[in-house]
Amino acid sequence: MKLLSVNLGRATAVPYTDNPEGVTGIDKQPVDGPVRVSAPGPKGVGGSGLAGDAVCKLEHHGGDDQAVYAMAREDLDAWERELGRPLAHGAFGENLTTEGLDVTGARIGERWRVGPAVVLEVTCGRIPCRTFQGHLGEKQWVKRFTQRGAPGAYLRVIEPGEIRAGDPVELVRRPEHDVTVALQFRAVTTERTLLPRLLAAGEALHPESLRAAREYVAKHGA
Repeated sequence: MKLLSVNLGRATAVPYTDNPEGVTGIDKQPVDGPVRVSAPGPKGVGGSGLAGDAVCKLEHHGGDDQAVYAMAREDLDAWERELGRPLAHGAFGENLTTEGLDVTGARIGERWRVGPAVVLEVTCGRIPCRTFQGHLGEKQWVKRFTQRGAPGAYLRVIEPGEIRAGDPVELVRRPEHDVTVALQFRAVTTERTLLPRLLAAGEALHPESLRAAREYVAKHGA
């Protein structure tokens, strides 16, 4: 398991974003050399966990529980075959493009050591949006991406440090529950009856998912 690339984005004006300022940082490009990774602060205030990476709509993106976004190269390859076009590292707006790592099958609360120092913790899957669809330029992309159910994973920073392309990725903690990124994503998008199952992941869940699960149980029962 290794890190194929570290990808950073710059604030860029585009016609397809619903950001009132008209800019997005979704166009991530691989960079050379080390990149500092640290907790950016609460959502709505903190942006990306990677130094030099732009997050332009803070109410929906960035913050401690969405500090880093990872996508498996294997999932990009599957989309390449379906779309009939190449997808470079960073094409989905991910900060980390990985190889040999089951990102969709990762469990909420699972921890990865990236390189010698950085430890990241899986919190949830990525919800597709209009900006993502515009960036890819594919019709009905939000629907297609959701149906595939391989959203990549958001991570929080447990131990800060520097990472670079080629760093090994080591699984250092795997919780005993069965709440994977795939399950969490389905529960908050297409199969809300799955929400009670998310509670097994406890506080490791992204707070918004945890709140949704608790509200569902309060209204409908477990």
